[in-house]
Amino acid sequence: MLAGRMPELQYLNQYYDQRGSQILVVYGQRHIGKTTLIKEFMEDKSGYYYLARACSDREQMFQWGMQLRADEIIIDKDFPEVNDIFTAICESDVSKKVIVIDEFQNMVKADGVFMEELINFLHSREDKSGALVVLCSSSIAWVENTMLDKLGKSAYEISGLLKIKNLSFIDTMHRFPDFRIEECVETYSILGGIPGLWNQFDDKLTIQQNICRNILNPDCFLFAEGERIVAEQLRETSVYNTILAAIASGKCKLNDIYLHTDFSRAKISVYLKNLIELELVEKVFSFDTAGRENAQKGIYRIVHPLVDFYFTYMYPNMSALHTLSVGEFYNKYIYPDFKKYVSGYFTQVCRQHLEKLNERGRLPIRFDSSGEWVGKEGTIDLIAQDKDGKTLIGMCNWEKPMLTYADYEWILDCAKQARINADYIYLYTASRFDEKLNLEAKVKPNLRLMMISDI
Repeated sequence: MLAGRMPELQYLNQYYDQRGSQILVVYGQRHIGKTTLIKEFMEDKSGYYYLARACSDREQMFQWGMQLRADEIIIDKDFPEVNDIFTAICESDVSKKVIVIDEFQNMVKADGVFMEELINFLHSREDKSGALVVLCSSSIAWVENTMLDKLGKSAYEISGLLKIKNLSFIDTMHRFPDFRIEECVETYSILGGIPGLWNQFDDKLTIQQNICRNILNPDCFLFAEGERIVAEQLRETSVYNTILAAIASGKCKLNDIYLHTDFSRAKISVYLKNLIELELVEKVFSFDTAGRENAQKGIYRIVHPLVDFYFTYMYPNMSALHTLSVGEFYNKYIYPDFKKYVSGYFTQVCRQHLEKLNERGRLPIRFDSSGEWVGKEGTIDLIAQDKDGKTLIGMCNWEKPMLTYADYEWILDCAKQARINADYIYLYTASRFDEKLNLEAKVKPNLRLMMISDI
């Protein structure tokens, strides 16, 4: 069974089991596993798959007609119409048919009447076995911001939308059983919860070996994928690359990006909005507390791990990447601050762990809101609150060889800046705790020390 995707499979089967015909939209970013999910779903069903091209409507029908003939489905016309194609696909089946159109936005962009003709076909078969039409797309921004306007009244015929999201850190651990948990965190910081990228790593190798062989090597798929993810979805890639490089270098506020790029603030805002819609960048919002005057505002962060890795290490050092050996490049440009890079993703891992504990009722509170607090003089990595206002805060340590009592005092000081009462404190570390902190945890029931092995 497809690891980590049972809810999505159940969702698809729920619609398949309904009487009549339905149209579903399934979407998510590249490599997220849409096609693998669909293959698993179609395993025991009568189905047909077509990958739509970026071309004219006439060429689309010509290509689809050719594919049908290659699949030994009778279609007489060189340029069939939508009704001809769906009739040919469904004609021989008495059971419900699954018809998948991948990258369907290419059909709709080329010809706005495609959906109308599809709907008319489904309505004409109401007295026969139904069909489940699954429209897939890798264009998140188009589906969420443009699709409904483009489809018009036809959008009312869509039965459901399913967004395929990133898998969790726990799924990464299951995928790489021979990695130590620290190596899984490092893998997650590079490939994220994107299963299509996981295939490029080998848990029989070290993380350094995987980076050198499977990312820094120009002959490998991942070498240019970080840039390709941006280039395939956006025009004016030179502008987007400039902004992403600025953010990756630590210029995370609008004014910092403005001073670095010399683009107008209005222009930067528009491009950042597009990057956010594509889920490549996020705008960081601090958890709302009484200490609003002490919180930073307007911070941007790259959220696609491979894009982040590419613009942090490869893009700014491209000349060296082509002149040094992969080992020399790793030792000079990646190794010195790789722990710092991973630390932000370790915070995500800890947050997921806290959410899982919350779901299972294994926390002293049942929180319904959570996030982080980014202060002007300090940050609270984890902050969660229940409906009664009881608050849990947390710190995540990846870089330091030991989390100390002074670090504990620091997070309490940050809580004062945020003007919150910390009812419970969770401290996560990838290393160890000092003796004073261990003793404090024994006498303070609201202080919990979490080792990476606890995750």
